[in-house]
Amino acid sequence: MLALEVRDLVVEVDGRRVLDGLNLEVPKGELHVLFGPNGSGKTSLILTILGLPQYKVLRGQIILNGEDITFLPINERVKRGIGVLFQNPPQIKGVRLGDVLKKLAKDETPMEIARKVNFPAFYLDRELNCGFSGGEIRRCELTQLMAQKPSFLLLDEPDSGVDVENLELVGSIINELAKGRSGILITHLGYILRYVEAQRAHVILNGKIACSGRPIEILDHILREGYWWCDKCKEMRGD
Repeated sequence: MLALEVRDLVVEVDGRRVLDGLNLEVPKGELHVLFGPNGSGKTSLILTILGLPQYKVLRGQIILNGEDITFLPINERVKRGIGVLFQNPPQIKGVRLGDVLKKLAKDETPMEIARKVNFPAFYLDRELNCGFSGGEIRRCELTQLMAQKPSFLLLDEPDSGVDVENLELVGSIINELAKGRSGILITHLGYILRYVEAQRAHVILNGKIACSGRPIEILDHILREGYWWCDKCKEMRGD
């Protein structure tokens, strides 16, 4: 059973094609990793799945838990279980983390959720992402996902801006979130894979999936040879 199926997806932003016939399947209960050089289409895929209107779908389908959500608005996709961690979330003055958690949580208090990500109580009174370090922003975003309890996770570079001390904590939180759920995790350098359990990895090149395999093996190839080896495999397949 598939949690997500992306079929022949072609997407443009401001007249520029960012996804070009992309196909992807994520089975239920699996967390998949996306690799790719800058501008390859990783974040574009995440934001298209989320439904940002500037990402114009020209062709293809996005199927979530058996339902075609290709042209649903963002709020309807969220209702159907999509939760996202943005690489660069906004700072929102006047909105406190504790108040957001109260709105999102159904069966836990904000303090109970904060303890899971090692947030002291006073963080609940702070304005959303204001004055937070990179690691604190990631934990703030993950705290909101803990409260939301989405069925499908979209995690855009959760290791970005996180120091070594916090990386293991962020990884353990993601593992806890991913239990019984499905999702996609984007990572540029792959550091988070030391601490996150992912079942499969894919490389995006020029808006398409170029190759797939075991996360550690894919990462090892990238670190040793760059992305050229994957592009070569793509040419050999005649894509």
